[in-house]
Amino acid sequence: MSILQVANLYSYYGKSPVLQDLSFKMEQGEFLSILGRNGVGKTTLLKSIMGLTDRTSGRLIFDGHEILDSRPYERARLGIGYIPQGREIIPRFTVRENIVMGTYARTDGQRTIPDYLLDLFPILREFLNRRGGDLSGGQQQQLAIARALAMEPKILVLDEPTEGIQPNVVKQIEEAIVHLNRDRGISIVLVEQNIPFARAASDRFIVMDKGRIAMTGTKDDLTHDVIERHLTF
Repeated sequence: MSILQVANLYSYYGKSPVLQDLSFKMEQGEFLSILGRNGVGKTTLLKSIMGLTDRTSGRLIFDGHEILDSRPYERARLGIGYIPQGREIIPRFTVRENIVMGTYARTDGQRTIPDYLLDLFPILREFLNRRGGDLSGGQQQQLAIARALAMEPKILVLDEPTEGIQPNVVKQIEEAIVHLNRDRGISIVLVEQNIPFARAASDRFIVMDKGRIAMTGTKDDLTHDVIERHLTF
């Protein structure tokens, strides 16, 4: 069953189309990586899924709902969790307050932190009463993921979650993302520059170039030739 269907999608900043005629489907429980050089539209695709660009056209169907004209908070309530570049936690809020903020996208009224989040990222349990702005970059990234998970999402959309993070924390985050997909059944859309991780974790990948899809395939199709043609700088 498809959880996400994108058809003839155009996305604009001002009058300029950044995405042009994108079409793909994603199955429930799938791990999809979005790859490509800098500036080809990867982040714009994730923002388009969340409704954060100036204008979009085409079709965007999530879990059976046409969401192209839905507001970002409505998409969150349907079950789309978004972890943007830069993390965008609230520095003055405590770790606990940042995570609880994620629960406000839930439709059942629950405002408690799911136990498994603090098992997934034990450092957050230790720092629950510490301000988010006092955490390291890697800890803030774990917090941003936990905040998105607190809404009980059906899909997680992550924009380069390991960028600029210390190597020991990168491994923890990568293992957590794989666990969320494999063991908890959460669909994953990941923009990532770490090709070895994308190849190891993904079911399928999309390579973007100049706002269009250059190719798609399974991880077995992510060959050295593909990397040379589309992903090396």
